[in-house]
Amino acid sequence: MSAKRNNNSGSERRKYIRLDTVLPVQFRLESSDSKQPLSPWIQGFTNNIGHGGICLTVNDLSPELIKLIQGKKVKLAIEIDMPLSGNPVCAKVCLAWAKEAGGLTKRLLLGLDYEKINPRQNYMLIRYAWAKKLFLPFVALSILILSLSLGVGAYLNIQLTHKNKMLIEELVGVEQESKLAKQQLKQIVQERVALQEKIESLSSQIKSASEKKNEQTSLAAIANPKPLPAIIDNTKELNAVILKLAQERDLLQAKLAALQFNEKMVEAESLRLETKRVILAKANLDKMYQWLKIRQNPRTGLVMSFEGDKDIASWAFLYDQALLIQVYNKFSDFSRAKKILDFFANDAKRENGWFLNAYYVNDGAPAEFVLHCGPNIWLGLSIVQYTQATGDRKYLRIAEEIARNIIQLQNSDSDNGIRGGPQMSWYSTEHHLDAYALYKMLARATNMNKYEQAAQKTLDWLVRHTYDRQDLPVKRGKGDSTIATDTYAWSIAAIGPEKLKTIGMDPDKILEFVEENCLVEVNFNRPGGQVVKIQGFDFAPQLHVSRGGVVSSEWTAQMVVSFKIMADYYFKYGQADKAAIYRDKAENYLGQLGKMIISSPSPSGQGEGCLPYATQDYVDTGHGWMTPKGKHTGSVSGTAYTILAYYDINPLVLK
Repeated sequence: MSAKRNNNSGSERRKYIRLDTVLPVQFRLESSDSKQPLSPWIQGFTNNIGHGGICLTVNDLSPELIKLIQGKKVKLAIEIDMPLSGNPVCAKVCLAWAKEAGGLTKRLLLGLDYEKINPRQNYMLIRYAWAKKLFLPFVALSILILSLSLGVGAYLNIQLTHKNKMLIEELVGVEQESKLAKQQLKQIVQERVALQEKIESLSSQIKSASEKKNEQTSLAAIANPKPLPAIIDNTKELNAVILKLAQERDLLQAKLAALQFNEKMVEAESLRLETKRVILAKANLDKMYQWLKIRQNPRTGLVMSFEGDKDIASWAFLYDQALLIQVYNKFSDFSRAKKILDFFANDAKRENGWFLNAYYVNDGAPAEFVLHCGPNIWLGLSIVQYTQATGDRKYLRIAEEIARNIIQLQNSDSDNGIRGGPQMSWYSTEHHLDAYALYKMLARATNMNKYEQAAQKTLDWLVRHTYDRQDLPVKRGKGDSTIATDTYAWSIAAIGPEKLKTIGMDPDKILEFVEENCLVEVNFNRPGGQVVKIQGFDFAPQLHVSRGGVVSSEWTAQMVVSFKIMADYYFKYGQADKAAIYRDKAENYLGQLGKMIISSPSPSGQGEGCLPYATQDYVDTGHGWMTPKGKHTGSVSGTAYTILAYYDINPLVLK
């Protein structure tokens, strides 16, 4: 072939779309008029396709056929097998150029121009060629974009997690600084009061000495012109005493002035820290709410109760979901509350009308086949609260079904007691307090007297079996003198201080007792290794358990709610000083809980704030269960109840 032909062939070849795979091509030689075949069908392939033809590659073609092709006295019929197409692409072509490729096999490259081809098939072939041509770059670009997106997402997530952690640590630091500033201010005030008392005492002594001196001066005047030596001596002595006392008083007054200046400085710093603490506390509470939101399963609406304990990693406890409904109510996030309620209304497995203690988050299957009154009642409480907040009565029937089950259980007992569950034999104070609260709510929501009657029966039972000892204000249950912190807090929250007084109970004594017996101060190891002192409430008296003291975040938050209730009670009756004492206690323990806030331990939690269930993991609560495993396991109940406490929400009473 001539050099000129080769140059032209190069120009032709640049018109092809080069593929990364080959297409099988069958061809045969035909006479120039295409009426007579000159060869059998021969197998070739192509990976170069154009609008006007293809580049065909053939291996080991016989010399006779090569000679015919090179002579350009023949035409070719071709069939191109295209993937995903039932029929091959058929065409009549003529030779545009030919070239031997060399190599171990006798490979011949043939440039073929279409003379006859179905336009639709040609269009499909070109479209396929372009799709194959662009597929790898498109995939590579997609992977690159996805990788960049994931990288940017991961970076932003890392940044967000870091910011959330820093926010928590800043709050912890400010909480400690604020506490130290308050302690310093308190000490300064004590010193100032002591100095003022000393100065007043010195002023009194100076006044007394001056009066005696005046008496001596009067005597000297009477004895004029020659006063007695004794009068003169006494006057000199009194002058010396007065001078000494005055000098001492001047020193103390100078010290007092410096102390008062220092007091103002510390007071200003304390106010600055308190302002900052309040802002940070609110910011962290908002982050804690985000933690409760982002972990809601979109399919079931449930939220995993403990983040960090692998043994119960996918469990959603009924009680925790009930608390979440009330927290979602607070933020008017009713769509999230409805997701949980829809699960219990439509999908949750029940046993004879009773909900189970726990369900799996992902598919809603039962996780714990136990039936307890308490969690069922709490779901009822939250439904009534939701109904009150939204006016949506769709789910109220479930609360009434729960109440009906409890009333049936109560009516079957000769003493009108509520057993721990349909298959239980023990009686819990906590469940009776829960039931009392539910009955009172339903009486108000439905105007049905049967709920008021049930509430009175429940209160009568509590008087007979819980509030029947002077030395132990609240027993854990019937025939059970164990001290449980939550029964003390919920006595205030469910029944209220006014009603407690009408049945002969002293709400102040109830809270004093639990403070004397269950208040502890412990070391808490924060995730970064920092050790902080936490003061809060144990599940039971420290003396009764071998593990030593442990602070429960949830039960401490319950006590905060009770302190706030007492503050409101005394403020209502004009006892501002007593109200302030209870309000200060509530704020103090909320601050202590602030030092317990940790960052979410999972990637999905994005480092948002949450509270661990307790300051120690996997220890005996003293009530038949252990705290969750994991040094920093996030707890829905601890986090949710703290949010309720912060916003002055009593979950056991309708507003």
